[in-house]
Amino acid sequence: MNYSIQKIAPFDTYPVRHLVLRFGKPIETCHFNGDDLPTTHHFGYYLNGTLVGVISLFEIGNDHFSKQKSYQIRGMAVLSSHQKQGIGEALVQKAEDFCLSQNAALIWFNARTSAVGFYEKMGYVTIGSEFEITDVGPHFLMYKAVTKK
Repeated sequence: MNYSIQKIAPFDTYPVRHLVLRFGKPIETCHFNGDDLPTTHHFGYYLNGTLVGVISLFEIGNDHFSKQKSYQIRGMAVLSSHQKQGIGEALVQKAEDFCLSQNAALIWFNARTSAVGFYEKMGYVTIGSEFEITDVGPHFLMYKAVTKK
């Protein structure tokens, strides 16, 4: 299997976001506020030339954490036919490496409750209690300090 992780344009994330995160909703719901900012970065996982996973990093803080340079992961998605093959881990690792290169101190995100275990295996921890994101479902706030391995 030939794979690569590459920087991609915001609209390149939409097909994967749509199938995994917004199935049954209009494709327009795959555009997130801030997608087009120069401080936002999108990465795609290509397997044999086909895009099968995406992750986006938004340079933005969160009031739960001290004022430090941080990135929010959003739109992390792997096609269902390719899940549980290490692709999600590879995308998160790429995000962590990128954040480290940008001298960020923290990565945070709102994880779907069903994905909490996946992120915990990668060293992320929850903070606070479960909350609902309208039209999306239950989530937990998760975070991890960015450190050199």
